Amino acid sequence: MPNSELMPIGVFAQRSGLTSSALRFYADSGPLPPADVDPVTGYRYYAAAQLERATTLRQLREIAMPLAAVEAVLAAGADEAARLLDEHVAKIEGDAAAARRKAAVIKSALGGNVPGLLIATLKGPLLADAVEQVLAATAHEPGMAVLAGLHIEASDEAIALTATDRYRLSIRTLVPARPAEQTWVGTVDGDDLRAAVTDVRRSALIRIEAVPHGIWLRMPEREDRHCRTLSEEFPDHRLMLESLDEVTTRATVSKDLLLRVLEEHPDEHVVLRSHHPGHAHQVRPLSLRTTTRNLMTTTPASPDPTMEAIGQAVVEGRTGDTVSARHKLLNLWSEIGSFKAVTEHINTTQEHAPNLPQDAYGASLRTALDEVAEAISQRDITKRPSAPGPAA
Repeated sequence: MPNSELMPIGVFAQRSGLTSSALRFYADSGPLPPADVDPVTGYRYYAAAQLERATTLRQLREIAMPLAAVEAVLAAGADEAARLLDEHVAKIEGDAAAARRKAAVIKSALGGNVPGLLIATLKGPLLADAVEQVLAATAHEPGMAVLAGLHIEASDEAIALTATDRYRLSIRTLVPARPAEQTWVGTVDGDDLRAAVTDVRRSALIRIEAVPHGIWLRMPEREDRHCRTLSEEFPDHRLMLESLDEVTTRATVSKDLLLRVLEEHPDEHVVLRSHHPGHAHQVRPLSLRTTTRNLMTTTPASPDPTMEAIGQAVVEGRTGDTVSARHKLLNLWSEIGSFKAVTEHINTTQEHAPNLPQDAYGASLRTALDEVAEAISQRDITKRPSAPGPAA
């Protein structure tokens, strides 16, 4: 006679969301054996404590997880179970993407073997670099597939690639190796393009042909790749460009230096500050996440000795030589013939003092700036005074 606290299979099926036949299958295959089986009638009974396992089993099967993987998840700890779930979802997404690509190829062939419209012929490595660069501004959002796409505008003179997630905007214009047959505008699935980038990069020339529901990337020595087009309307990026403030400053900086700083501080808000003799101001188009540190750069043309000295102090401070950095800043006003740039730099830096790093160098730099400001305010900065001794 079964324990009165146990549930017959019908009741347990209702509470767990599993059918009675599914419970019999899971009992026979192993993942969910009953708590008791009546030896006379063969009726199966389940305990209330088994409901959690039964519910998890049902949920795993609902996301199409194979039975062997289900048993592995049920037997694993929390971290390992999470890893197995992520692995399963990634496989499903990969299979779904492959199915979408195959379906798109079949769909494009339903109308017969219609020749595609040539919209561009480009060098493979050039196109691959451009696609990777522009797709960095895409995003996957439910119900807005177009934000994960790459917008293409092709003419006989150029092909423009654009992507936006409504917060970032990336545009790259390429000159085709051969002119297009006619203009073409469309938005291509970004994931399809990412999957094709490796083959594109290894091909000397790529012919881009537009067909119904997609484009073909024709590669002479490799298998052609099909990319779906998206039917949703692409955001009006020209309106976004028109809404930006008018450009007031243009500066040329070292590409290698800028890239190195961005790579070294990927999670920081980087401020590109352009300094010129006689004035200092901040240029704001370069903005990444939360602000924690400022990047000071100087333009190579017409070097400002004040800013060169400040740059040396900053480098020394970052490498740990805070005493030398502090002394350099304290003596700037006596080492430079013109003091206007020094004063304006101090005023600008003091405005951003709360953003300086909260370490020994940050504290030393703030102290140095305060002392230089006080020394300059007590003297006639239009004349060259004698240098004060270093602070104790």
